[in-house]
Amino acid sequence: AAAGLSYVGAYVINTYKSYDNFLQDKYALLPAVIIICVAAVMFIIGLIGCCATFRESRVGLGLFLAIILVIFIAEVSAFVLGFVYREKVKTDVQSTMRSVFEKYDGKNPESTVVDYLQEQLHCCGVKNYSDWTTTQWFNSTGNNSVPQSCCQQEAKNCTGHLDQPQEL
Repeated sequence: AAAGLSYVGAYVINTYKSYDNFLQDKYALLPAVIIICVAAVMFIIGLIGCCATFRESRVGLGLFLAIILVIFIAEVSAFVLGFVYREKVKTDVQSTMRSVFEKYDGKNPESTVVDYLQEQLHCCGVKNYSDWTTTQWFNSTGNNSVPQSCCQQEAKNCTGHLDQPQEL
């Protein structure tokens, strides 16, 4: 389990590099760091449990049980906090995404990240393609279209024009 959690934490940190412009909060990597720390603690707890079982120590097994109960209580607390604050996180991420979309000009690093995100997640805009109509890029181009990264991969002749929303 500890090895699996270590992999998940490392994967989150590695994936974060692709989306760091959207997650400008300094605490964005905190969950990944916590996962890796939990993996290290689980490894140590597993060793305590194995050693206590091997030696048939009642004190060691009691300590192991107490640690497992504390971990269970922490997991339930984390679940409740995650459930309670999910809307705040959603609002913060959408706000940050809108600010990055506002910086889109087709050339800067933020633009590359927006294009990558839309292509990888098969989406367009923060909620949908109409989000683009309020950006400076949309108003400056004057061609009533969204970036090519909004086009569906199956659409061969997609220009991103808003009069063909079925291709977006």
